[in-house]
Amino acid sequence: MDLKEIQNLIKFVSNSGVAEVKLETGDIKITIRTTLEGNTPDITYVQQAPMQQTMNQATPAQQQVPVQPVVSAPVVVADETSKYVTIKSPMIGTFYRKPAPDKPAFAEVGTSISKGDVLCVVEAMKLFNEIESEISGKIVKILVDDMSPVEFDQPLFLVDPS
Repeated sequence: MDLKEIQNLIKFVSNSGVAEVKLETGDIKITIRTTLEGNTPDITYVQQAPMQQTMNQATPAQQQVPVQPVVSAPVVVADETSKYVTIKSPMIGTFYRKPAPDKPAFAEVGTSISKGDVLCVVEAMKLFNEIESEISGKIVKILVDDMSPVEFDQPLFLVDPS
């Protein structure tokens, strides 16, 4: 398990609302503790279990490496964008702007949309889910690149409802 996988696991656990997760795979033991709001963050330790001892090799000592928990900063909406409505991802998956690689994008900046129009597709576990608009308006900004991974509740589009 490399550092990027551990960081992704920490992000996932912190967003899930679970208080503690313990994971043991092979020679690695990971414990991730999250805190409720108002408490100080715990330090997460990655602990490597000792390997089998050979005749000429001493057993390595267990290592504890502190990993700082990832805390996302609150999103502050600027005054100029406060009139816009944010359309967010309803699930974790991969964001696609087109129904197929050879087809045009569902929506572009400046496109007028109506309630129920398909704006994009989010692929999760090999299922392609069409994301429909819940409001009518005009797309002001597309916040995610095509074929990018998205998380639950991640902003995808800014729409001017006027």
